[in-house]
Amino acid sequence: MCMRLRIALLLPLASLIAGCAFERVAPWDRDLLAESKMQLIPDPLESYLDEHIYFSKEASSGGQGVGGGGCGCN
Repeated sequence: MCMRLRIALLLPLASLIAGCAFERVAPWDRDLLAESKMQLIPDPLESYLDEHIYFSKEASSGGQGVGGGGCGCN
């Protein structure tokens, strides 16, 4: 039982350590990461218009990525 407890405690710790990045981003590479195409929403206006068209056609609003239709039946 003690061995299982140790494994149960060490496994999450090992996964946290493995996920750490020891190297930092070099200053000359930061400009590449700051470009607009690297943003979550590269062009907010285009994203807004795409969402507007989608929800106009679907006759629904909100709930992006959630199943269900515009009729209210989920």
